[in-house]
Formats: sequence, structure tokens, C-alpha cells
Amino acid sequence: MPEVNTVAAEESSATPKHLGEAAFFDVDNTLMRGASLFHVARKMYQRKAFTLRDAAGFVWKQLKFVTRGENLKDVHSVRDTALALGAGILAEDMAIMGEEVYDEMIESKIWPGARALAEQHLRVDRQVWLVTATPIEVASVIAGRLGLTGALGTVGEVEDGAYTGRLVGEILHGPAKAVAVKELARREGLDLAKCWAYSDSYNDIPLLTLVGHPVAINPDARLRRHARDHNWPVYDFRSGRRAATLGLRAATGAGAIYGLWRGFSRLRSR
Repeated sequence: MPEVNTVAAEESSATPKHLGEAAFFDVDNTLMRGASLFHVARKMYQRKAFTLRDAAGFVWKQLKFVTRGENLKDVHSVRDTALALGAGILAEDMAIMGEEVYDEMIESKIWPGARALAEQHLRVDRQVWLVTATPIEVASVIAGRLGLTGALGTVGEVEDGAYTGRLVGEILHGPAKAVAVKELARREGLDLAKCWAYSDSYNDIPLLTLVGHPVAINPDARLRRHARDHNWPVYDFRSGRRAATLGLRAATGAGAIYGLWRGFSRLRSR
């Protein structure tokens, strides 16, 4: 569990009409298609921060994430690899990278339906926060570009202007999200019983059950069952999901490996 001071946040400047009300959005597979950290890794690869072999590992985990949903083991694996590869990168470079990642890779992957939900809350002057394991530098850019109130995200330790390869606290994931939102609610004067939360993952049940209005977006199988059993609203913005999943399952191991190699060979040549 992270300590309160290990979670960075963009502060709210608006005074909402709906005092005490807010909406909290997960990012990966909820607000956008796929995992945002994958795109950070892709940008780092473009800047020659690591090898093609390292990149292939990120791609494989991204494919698993898109088709099967979030897996805690893979989340921690990507986190550990990214931290190790990010050690020594200047904090100011990461801020610039966050802008580039959004413009080049994330903007086109925002689900229009999820964005519309966020905008509905904003129109009635509710606060809208991102709550994500994504690095705070990237989460803050996403929130800023979408006109949201702010973001809570995972914080990397910085010494002498560069990342050390260690976290400040823990990755903002699972129960840690609920802890961070409780602290945000205390600071912002929010009534969580009047708040909304949106996620695709069963791992976010602690956050979803914390608010009065939990909503499943593009849910994994366990969250879909939980939402059905508890009569929660479910939105699924994915198209052709079943056909895509069957197609991936039918692909041979050799074909999958070849596809990964070709994709990153094109990226490397660019």
C-alpha cells in the first residue's frame, strides 16, 4: 500500500456545482485501448533505451492484456522491467516523452464512449480524475489533454534530476487505488457515496466498491460476473472482440513470434 505522500496529483482548480461529487477513471482498457505503459516502452525503444528483445517482451504482454485483460503478474513484470530500463533517464526528458507518447500513440486509442462519459461529468461540474498505475507524468498529460480535473499515478523516485529505478511507495494498482482515492476525497471534501468509478479490471474491485456508483467498462470476465451479480452498469466499447480473440487463439506460436518481429523491425527501421 502506498503512503499518501507517494501519490502525485494534479490539483483541482474548479469549484463544482455538485460539491462533493467526482468520477474516477482507470486508464488502461477503460479510458483507452490497451496499456499506456506499453506505449511509454515503445517510445523508450525509439530512443534506444533498450533492445529489440526487451521490446518484444513488452509487445507480448500488451497482446495478452488486450485479449485477456489485466494480469497482476504481468503488471508487476512490466513495472520491474520499466523501472530498471528507466534508471538514469532525466525527469525533464520523461515529461517531454509523456507529451510525445500521448500525441503519437495514445490519443487515437481513447475510447470515444469513455471520453463521452467523462465529459458528461465535467458538464455538470463534477471533478473527473484518472486513477492509474501509469506513470504520473503520462497520466497527467492524458488528464490535461482531455480537460480533466487531474490524475493520480505511479511515482518514480528522482535524485539529482534523474530516475533512480525505484518507486516512491508502490505501484498505484488494486487496493492502492482505493487508498489513494480515500486520501484525495479527504483533501477535496468528496462524499464517496455520491461518486462514480469506472474500470475494466476485477483487480479494481476495492476502488469500485468504495464509491456509490461503480461502473464496469470493457470488463474482464471476473468483473463482468461481479457487475452482473451486483447489478452494476456495464459498458463495452470494443467492436469485433469475439472474432479478434478467436483469431489470436488460432494463430500459431511461430506466426505470433514472426508478427512481433516484423512489427518491431518496421519500428526500428523508422
